[in-house]
Amino acid sequence: MHIIDELTWRGLIKDTSNREELASILSKPTTIYCGFDPSATSMHLGNFVPISVLMRLQRAGHRIIALVGGATGMIGDPSGKSKERNLLDKTTLASNTALIQKQLTRFLDFSDPKKGVVLNNYDWLGKLSMIDYLRDFGKYFPINVMLAKDVVANRLENGLSYTEFSYMMLQSIDFYHLYQEEQCQIQFGGSDQWGNLTSGLELIRKATDKPVPAAVFTTPLITRSDGKKFGKSEDGALFLDAQLTSPYTLYQYFYNVSDADAIRYLEIFSFLDQASIRAIQVEHEQKLGQRIGQKALAEQLVTLIHGEEGLKEAQALTHVFFTGAFQTLSQPQLTAVFADKMIQVDGTLPLEDILVSIGAASSKREAREFIQGNSIQINGEMINTLGKSLENLSSLHGAYYVIRRGKKQYYCVTVK
Repeated sequence: MHIIDELTWRGLIKDTSNREELASILSKPTTIYCGFDPSATSMHLGNFVPISVLMRLQRAGHRIIALVGGATGMIGDPSGKSKERNLLDKTTLASNTALIQKQLTRFLDFSDPKKGVVLNNYDWLGKLSMIDYLRDFGKYFPINVMLAKDVVANRLENGLSYTEFSYMMLQSIDFYHLYQEEQCQIQFGGSDQWGNLTSGLELIRKATDKPVPAAVFTTPLITRSDGKKFGKSEDGALFLDAQLTSPYTLYQYFYNVSDADAIRYLEIFSFLDQASIRAIQVEHEQKLGQRIGQKALAEQLVTLIHGEEGLKEAQALTHVFFTGAFQTLSQPQLTAVFADKMIQVDGTLPLEDILVSIGAASSKREAREFIQGNSIQINGEMINTLGKSLENLSSLHGAYYVIRRGKKQYYCVTVK
């Protein structure tokens, strides 16, 4: 199957500069690049969409370039933003850039420059003088055309500084530089990058005497079936760094997506072939409620991002919720399970008051009913006596109390 056809059935291509030309370029090994913004210490789940596309292209025999924006990150991309963002200092950006470059090596093969390289655009943009910037490149960017680009037009009403206005030109210079120095013929990015991508293509055509074929395409913004932005948990972005988002948290996110999203996400993110996904879909639809698709999706994604060990850890922690054996967990595992959902309470209060304060009971009367009805466990021990305080109970790792109400309601508290 042609890589274009695979990307299409997976729903990974939205816009193309010229589909026939794109397919023609990709009919033989070529060089393709995608850029990544070092605005944080880790990439998130949304970034895994272009990463997975680079992985597919590399596996199809193409040379890939993962470009980290050490220079453009200093400017700020106005795409998808409603207002000017705060600019990071050089030290922070340099640190973030190094971390993002290292993270990319987990997913892409940079062992041989013929297969792929990870670059930093500060290496060339940082050397560009203002005079050279204006003389060599500025003349190719008509203001009226730039103002008509969505990436700029959508920001004009709320205000746009010249700093962010120039971002389009800098990204275009990146494509031109990689075209000239790395023989890179294709650039792709998210759908909000369309204006920047086509501007780079226009610069190549204008500034090159005899340009060879070049093309751009975008990947769609991935949303949930309810229209909400993909990749967000209740507490924010789902990061690719296991220290920021544990394999367990990632597993639970995908295990709990809707039936409508499960198969679609398998197509987008997994490396299972079409026949395998269709087989999962058939079983999933025949056994709705058993979460066949969600389980396959969670296993595929956690393995891709965190490896087999990450999957084993996620599955082990998931199993704990069915057994209630939280005392078997290490401290890092326990905090990973409850992430930012730790609740601090007054350890001298009776358990009835604590149950109300953490939301496990709506009133002290209901709390007493739960306790006397054998519905409350703390760290695996049944508590059915009124008036007990946490100070009189054994904690996990000297600090934690896992309160279980019934079969499925869990709360993790620490004492003030």
